[in-house]
Amino acid sequence: QVQLVESGGGSVQAGGSLRLSCAASGNSIRNVYMGWFRQAPGKEREGVAAILSVGRTLYAGSVKGRFTLSKDNANQVLYLQMNILKPEDSGMYYCAADSRGFLSLHPSLYRYWGQGTQITVSS
Repeated sequence: QVQLVESGGGSVQAGGSLRLSCAASGNSIRNVYMGWFRQAPGKEREGVAAILSVGRTLYAGSVKGRFTLSKDNANQVLYLQMNILKPEDSGMYYCAADSRGFLSLHPSLYRYWGQGTQITVSS
């Protein structure tokens, strides 16, 4: 099993940057697919980015070129660097792990979830 705790959320003006962290404990994340998801009020949870390792990443079209996902296997931390933030990036951001062997942005595939961290981007 993997336990996940997100941090780094907050409020920022449009055009600003934030970095989210997801600390994992339990099993090693070295060979585990992980991802970030977000959910705005009244909307379904959507995939933002997913990773297995360097060179094996997947981004949603809406964040490609602005967000960067990285994984520190030694310290068991997943990062999401978010630049040029837009109001539509606002929502609760969740870290997830173990998509059953698939590099995917589909929330239903992931087995483990954190509690989330809130991002608010003002215009």
